[in-house]
Amino acid sequence: MTTPHRIQRRRTKGWRTPDNTVIVTRPSRFGNPFTLAMAYELGYAQHGDTEQARQAVLGAFRSWLSGNRLMWQSEEGDTARKRILDGLPELRGKNLACYCPLPEPGQPDHCHAAILLDLANQPTT
Repeated sequence: MTTPHRIQRRRTKGWRTPDNTVIVTRPSRFGNPFTLAMAYELGYAQHGDTEQARQAVLGAFRSWLSGNRLMWQSEEGDTARKRILDGLPELRGKNLACYCPLPEPGQPDHCHAAILLDLANQPTT
């Protein structure tokens, strides 16, 4: 069995989602509700610093999934978090596709799909 990995989804003509892959872009059930625009607007990143904004958004997503309500304090946010966490078993063993650029070899992956891959594929007890 191969280790599941992240795939960069493409909008180019003829691109198809590979077998054993789940799309986790924003409109999907697993999309990251935190945006780069939000990171800029709230001052978590300087305008134009995409890498800084990605890191801020990724941190917000990770923290939110672990139960922190600071960034989204509502019943709607709690429901969205539960929907994602309840769906993690569906992602186990699957590759995940998102539009975020893939990292260079040896660099951290600043995409919410990397967090989902980690959570979905943790060893079961």
